[in-house]
Amino acid sequence: MQTRKTSPLTVESASVYSDHLERQVFLEFYRTAGSEEEEMELLLVNDGQDLVTMHFENIIGALSQNNLLRPLLVVGIHCGEDRRNEYGMQASLDFKGRGAKAANYSRFIFEELLPIIYETFPGQGFHKRSFAGFSLGALSALDIVWNNPEVFSRVGLFSGSLWWRSKDKNANDFNESHDRLMHNQIRKGHYVIGMKFFFQCGEADESEDRNNNGVIDSIDDTIDLMRELLAKGYLEGPDMHYLQMKDGKHDVPTWARAWPEFLLWGWQAR
Repeated sequence: MQTRKTSPLTVESASVYSDHLERQVFLEFYRTAGSEEEEMELLLVNDGQDLVTMHFENIIGALSQNNLLRPLLVVGIHCGEDRRNEYGMQASLDFKGRGAKAANYSRFIFEELLPIIYETFPGQGFHKRSFAGFSLGALSALDIVWNNPEVFSRVGLFSGSLWWRSKDKNANDFNESHDRLMHNQIRKGHYVIGMKFFFQCGEADESEDRNNNGVIDSIDDTIDLMRELLAKGYLEGPDMHYLQMKDGKHDVPTWARAWPEFLLWGWQAR
């Protein structure tokens, strides 16, 4: 593991081989100040290469330097070449058969990555664990958190691919009320005490408007998912936070601007 100090942050890089994914997985570990003395919380992030692109160490470092965050370990997990199959939903392929390795990716998280983290940082209980991601990586993060509430209690979605569906949107019998797979999974699930959700969307995230209601699909899909969560008993504010960025696009610079609000939402020092 390679380490570099960027006060008040420690950044470490590593590469591990995953038997489940049959590839090397590149990782970055971002530790806030004070993490050595106090118990840390854990945040995993899909598409960790995007954290590198946005110079994430500067974003979290500035908050940590001003003592605004609780002790936190952020682990950026770089995607592989087969991203569209590794990210997705474990229970459901999309209408093009994507997401075929989502179950393997989940096994990598639980059977390989988490044990490595616990071994690397002995004595840390990581009493609170969270997962976040961008686009398809956000869909994957939500799928893993929703199906494993005994491990994870928070999830962050940046421009989440909540369009994931069982039928082509142009199919004659496509029905967004029934064919969006994550919405169905939430609808069939149940309320878990303590689960919290952060959603970010940009008003320029895309231009598609499949139902011609004047609202782009990514915003429609996100708000509709929040409605499903509301129906389960989750409350906007205490349990759900929604950030809609007027000039936000489906890109790394937009997500970089959203990260401070996400970090303060989840880990603000009290």
